[in-house]
Amino acid sequence: MTTPPQLSTPLTRLTGVDHPIVQTGMGWVAGARLVTATAQAGALGILASATMTIDELERQIIEVTERTDRPFGVNLRADAGDATERVELLIRHGVKVASFALAPRRELIERLKDHGVVVIPSIGAVRHAEKVAAWGADAVMVQGGEGGGHTGAVPTSILLPSVVAAVDIPVIAAGGFHDGRGLAAALAYGAAGVGMGTRFLLTSDSSVPEAVKRRYLDVGLDGTVVTSKADGMPHRLLRTEFVEGLEGGSGVSRLLPTLRRSWEFKKLSGLSWPQLVRDAVSMKKATGRSWTQMTLAANTPVLLKAGLVDGDTSAGMLAAGQVVGLIDDLPSCEELVDRVVRDAVAHLRAAASCVLA
Repeated sequence: MTTPPQLSTPLTRLTGVDHPIVQTGMGWVAGARLVTATAQAGALGILASATMTIDELERQIIEVTERTDRPFGVNLRADAGDATERVELLIRHGVKVASFALAPRRELIERLKDHGVVVIPSIGAVRHAEKVAAWGADAVMVQGGEGGGHTGAVPTSILLPSVVAAVDIPVIAAGGFHDGRGLAAALAYGAAGVGMGTRFLLTSDSSVPEAVKRRYLDVGLDGTVVTSKADGMPHRLLRTEFVEGLEGGSGVSRLLPTLRRSWEFKKLSGLSWPQLVRDAVSMKKATGRSWTQMTLAANTPVLLKAGLVDGDTSAGMLAAGQVVGLIDDLPSCEELVDRVVRDAVAHLRAAASCVLA
């Protein structure tokens, strides 16, 4: 395979990657295997640490650094009780990028930047982008409503240009991207690159069980749904029988399964009950969720693990962006990145030819 042309943008210059493409930090999916393959392909791979204990995270970081010398990042939960310890772990191992699902505290941003770590929070509103930019974030990732997992209601085509106009730091577009046409469009909007989750989940380098990948590939354009019944917050998922059952069930019918999964989450996280309570209080303060929503939130890691790791689609959730209905193959990360970059260059050149003298 010949080397694809390079698109130099503020994102590539900021992070040191070859191509303005980010593989997002998907829980149970973005482990060392996928991140290494992404980094080797010249894009920015992001380890998903929210579903890892701190010891597991350190092992994953070491594995990536042993397998590649290319830049990569780690996604952190800003509201986690051990967020400070995880930040120190990134600094100690020389991780290039720290991404956050929520706005990190100002002191965490300052600590990371003091040690040369690039800070990229994910945001879903203009005001959030303005806040983290004022606190010193190096870039922001904007996810529109088309994105998988927790998402908002504003589509990328409206949110992206609004954020680009509001801040003077690089903006990465996420939510609805899977090919070179999308990358070219994002760059035309003023973005510095794109973030893709579902598209990287559906690669041969992803550790998701093959039968589950095939389940994704069979989905049509109407195959996702946004529900708050799983964990109390809007969550875009594949429209499976299990999810349809959540949507139709009453709060009482979901109570005992929710409490059971909360217990399972405690075992998965390796946290003691006092640690779990402190973590919950920290999350509640950061997100403004009710205690009912906090109880439901413990469902998310367990239900996603059932689907994405155990392959049990009848008892688990499968997060997916709307773009899943356009994906029909499982390339390697190298093949995917090469294809996206070449296609984006072709579309940008075609657009440039339309400019009047």
